[in-house]
Amino acid sequence: MTFTQQLAAAWQTNNSLLCVGLDPDPAKFPAHLKGRDDAIFEFCKGIVDATADLACSFKPQIAYFAARRAEDQLEALIEHIHTRHPGIPVILDAKRGDIGSTAEQYAVEAFERFKADAVTVNPYMGRDSVEPYLAYPDKGVILLCRTSNAGGSDLQFLDVGGEKLYERVARLAAQEWNTTGQIGLVVGATFPAEIARVRALIGDMPLLVPGIGAQGGDIEATVKAGRTGNGTGLMINSSRAILYAGKDEHFAAAARQAAQDTLNAINQFR
Repeated sequence: MTFTQQLAAAWQTNNSLLCVGLDPDPAKFPAHLKGRDDAIFEFCKGIVDATADLACSFKPQIAYFAARRAEDQLEALIEHIHTRHPGIPVILDAKRGDIGSTAEQYAVEAFERFKADAVTVNPYMGRDSVEPYLAYPDKGVILLCRTSNAGGSDLQFLDVGGEKLYERVARLAAQEWNTTGQIGLVVGATFPAEIARVRALIGDMPLLVPGIGAQGGDIEATVKAGRTGNGTGLMINSSRAILYAGKDEHFAAAARQAAQDTLNAINQFR
């Protein structure tokens, strides 16, 4: 199946709009994992196995693996998800933003080396920074649009010919660029009014929404602003609040409870 088909199936099968972010920080791992060569893989595998039936997607952030020379553990983790939890798509959060042959290599990295089902991409170099990823028609390409950080307004809120820059990105993504139906957008939960504006511009395209939990985004406002007519359309990401809910050898059970609580909070507003 394509990424969009997998995502649609996961929304229905797991009755979930929850995306579990995988941002492994060994300094926060339980004591029994510290010092192990495979600690990052084992920690993330525990989280994945505990939450897979509650999630519509997983989102490993590549920097947390690459900074510790753990790309091999990222490869193993994505393979584990595909093997043990087939149908739950994996979004490689890389935010690549180059063009031409360099972007082609980033696409090879995401889709051929790591075998992710989707990748996050920075589109602010224009269409050239998006096209190399669209050469993989079964994969998802999720473009930064209105990000959750405070400094995002420095550029994304600029007026460009009577519309905000993030609105222009949303319109281009939904119309001129999305000829293959692969594109989704990142819109932060800290700006629910802009989520609603983006939804109005793009129709039923999927939205990846970071910013709930530790970043303070409001779940009710996020769901009401971003859901589609059938109550889907969103991948609402939570990372730290789930990953580090527990501090001991029972960390995976604590993560499952945190994920269940988040899922319940999301579903009451769908």
